[in-house]
Formats: sequence, C-alpha cells, structure tokens
Amino acid sequence: MKYVIIGGDAAGMSAAMQIVRGDESAEVKTLERGEVYSYAQCGLPYVAGGVIDSFDSLIARSVDTFRDKYGIDARINHEVKAVDVEKKLVSGDDFEVHYDKLLIATGASPVVPPWDGADLQGIHSVKTIPDTKALVEDLDGVSQIAVIGGGYIGLEMAENFVELGKEVTIIERGDHLAGIFDKDISEKIGEEARKHGVTLRLNESVESFEAGKSGRVQQIVTDKGRLDADLVVVAIGVKPNTGFLDGTGIHLHENGAIKVSRFMETNIRDVYAAGDCATQYHRMKERDDYIPLGTHANKQGRLAGRAMIGSPRPFQGIVGTSIIKFFDLTLARTGLSEAEIESQGYPFKTITASIPHIAGYYPEPKKMDIRLSYHAESEVLLGGQIIGEAGVDKRIDVLATALYHKMRISELEDLDLAYAPPYNGVWDPIQQVARRKE
Repeated sequence: MKYVIIGGDAAGMSAAMQIVRGDESAEVKTLERGEVYSYAQCGLPYVAGGVIDSFDSLIARSVDTFRDKYGIDARINHEVKAVDVEKKLVSGDDFEVHYDKLLIATGASPVVPPWDGADLQGIHSVKTIPDTKALVEDLDGVSQIAVIGGGYIGLEMAENFVELGKEVTIIERGDHLAGIFDKDISEKIGEEARKHGVTLRLNESVESFEAGKSGRVQQIVTDKGRLDADLVVVAIGVKPNTGFLDGTGIHLHENGAIKVSRFMETNIRDVYAAGDCATQYHRMKERDDYIPLGTHANKQGRLAGRAMIGSPRPFQGIVGTSIIKFFDLTLARTGLSEAEIESQGYPFKTITASIPHIAGYYPEPKKMDIRLSYHAESEVLLGGQIIGEAGVDKRIDVLATALYHKMRISELEDLDLAYAPPYNGVWDPIQQVARRKE
C-alpha cells in the first residue's frame, strides 16, 4: 500500500508514525516543501526572545530520524502544486508521485494583506523556523518594533521583544487585545501590556509601509496617522494552504480549510486531511469550525493515520481551549465567548469573580479573574475565561473537561478536586464562582 502525506510537520508526521507502526508493509512517502520536519511552532516566539537557546530544541524528530529509524521516504523541498484524484497522483515542478491513500497536511500560512510596501526589508511573519531565523538575524540594531495584531502570536512576540529591551507598539484594529476573550476580561491584558511599557494603538488599521533611505521599513501609515518602526511583525492570523487543490472537487470550508469527517476523510475516496489545513468539529457550536492549534493537529494526524490503515477511531471534536503566558499573567479560555454564545442564539447568564488561586491564609495568594457562562435554562456550562498570575492552567483544564462532558454549572460543585493549602482552597476557585449562581 502506497501512502503519501503532503506536509512534514505535526499532523503529517503524527499520521506517518501511526501508519508505519500499524502497517509493517506500508510504503510511506512524505513531501515537505521546506527543509525542516516535525518541530514545535508554538516555541518560535521564545527562541526569538532568547528564552529557548536554539531552534534545534524545537525539533521533535529530524528528517534523518524518519528516514533511517522508521523507513519513511521523507523528502524535503518537495512542494506539491497539483493533485489528480482520478489518477491518484500528486505532482510538483519536477516530481510526480502515485498514491493509494493520500493525506493532505499542508498547514497554514500567515495572512499578509496587499499593503503597499509589505515586501520591504524588516517586515516579518512568524510561522516557520526559516521565518523566525530571518527575524532573529534582523534584530541587531533594531530599537522600535511594531507588532500588527493583538492575538496570541502578537502578544507572545510583544512580550519577547520587551524582554530583549526593545520599544514595542501593538497595532490592533479591534477595540481590545486578544479578541477571543470578552472585552471586560481582556481589558486586564491591555493593562498588563501597558504596565510593561508596550504602547497600544487600538481601533487602528494599517494602510501601508514606507521605507527609509536604506530601503528598509521606517514608517507605518495607518488610518489614524503614522508611527516609526525599524522592524515589523505581522500577526493577524493564518489561512489554510489549500490553493493547490483547485479543480480537485475536494470540499472546502468558506475560509478555504478542507472539510473532513470524524475520521479525517474528505469527500474524495482515499483522500484525507488533518491539521491547520482542515476543519475541526466544535462540540459547543455543533458544527465544523477552524481553530488551528498544535494540539488539534497532532490529534487529527494520529487519527488520520489510524483511519488510513483501517483502524479508525473518530475525532471527538474540540471545545475551544487555549492558554498563553503574557508577562506576569496567564490568559486562558475554553468553550464559547459571550459573542459566540449570542451568535448561537442561546439564552445565557454569566458570573464573574476574583478568587485567590490557593487558600487565602497561605502565603502569597494570587487573584484569578474567573468568568463562567452557562445556559440560562438548562444551566449547561457554555464557556470559561480565566486571567491571573498563578493557578490558571489547572482550572482551565477542569473547565475544558466539564465542557467536553456537557456538565451543568451546578455540577462543578460536585467535582472531587485536589485540596491542600499550598494548591487550593477547600472550595476550588471555579467551584466558588459556580456557587454564586445561587
């Protein structure tokens, strides 16, 4: 059986490993358009900031490991330009490969609008190791950095640039940072940014860039004025890498992501998709969504590999969980924001409270701002958001588990959660917030 996988990162190589472990006679080819296999993209901002020593630390398995240890025909510099689903062929500029079963795991690329001057030296995106290496090499002598976009990548890059001693401005076209959070919660993110010297320009849209005498970016022109910058990072989102599928008949989501079944199947027989180029079923919205995260890519890739070798296990979907560090705060959310709940048409109620992360009498308790939303009639939990200096990660995972199992807010009180004063109060903070429903 000839298995071909387009893409050599999280989803693609998770699938490849499942195939070689489950089908000893498998012939597996992986086609990667770059030169680096299987690395942790989420660690890139921390290499840029010097927190992680080298890019090599992010590589889970090298291309040689896949070839020599696992017998995978792992190819580099093989960008697929076309897929013929009738002849079962994939092809590029100078190659053509036949498949019996195909996995598309091509990931996503940063969105860079067609701004005038967007190709100037000093303007960067952060998605791959080569992207980030180019950025790091460009940092010498730079003092003023503008980050366009106040989402997770923008926030992480801003923090790391501040730690490097740079003067940082975030330009965000919305009225608050981290738009996946409700506004009153996200205001604390803005306060944290300003506390660490980050300049915020909200409700502002970039229009173009202008160069200095050297040809390097020097100014950003927005709808509200100008600002100086000798380095720019564009972090306004990503788009699925699926343009090469035109004419194949493969069904795509409105944003270009490949629509897949719970077994990672496309609508074309023997063609599968997984990771940032594919949709994810959202358990709360009860429909396909697009939330490209490494956690989803690894799960979907593993399940795609199982399905391709005839050992299927369904993808159970996502609940929208994410977390990042931003200076002294941890920002986490799961489920639906209030805007998303309203778009679903659910009647809902929300409780917000500030609770210590450990027993209040134990030294150095840190307050967490916790926000829980639930269905006004069924009382089923709909979403949770937490921001604080400590204890956030533990609680958001409890809420994510509760959402997965469609628990009612009152049932949070019944959970048997770990307690000792250095770790918790006798009632966990999320239980304390849930009890305020009464």
